[in-house]
Amino acid sequence: MDRFEGRCWLDWRANSSTLLDSVEVVVVIAAATGGWEANGRLVSDSDEDREAFAFLCELDPVFALRIEDESVVAVTVHPTDGHRRFSLTEYTGPVQRSVVNRIAL
Repeated sequence: MDRFEGRCWLDWRANSSTLLDSVEVVVVIAAATGGWEANGRLVSDSDEDREAFAFLCELDPVFALRIEDESVVAVTVHPTDGHRRFSLTEYTGPVQRSVVNRIAL
């Protein structure tokens, strides 16, 4: 298959057993020289969903891209258009990553 277009979910996990959020998206994945290219958009147009997605991307842009057949690929999200659209690259870093988030009070 040279191209996939469909609905998927970007799952953001705190660890292997804790799913913190799942964002429904439409993605287009196409074969490219040496791999693949992927772009997508959020299904929801609500500001609340976009803000939640933006928060997670800023906290850690690594998500699990879950396709309808339940296959999963670790990806890094590169947001554009005010977090309404994005491109994806395959995440090839370590499985365990520390995330530090500080909230100024």
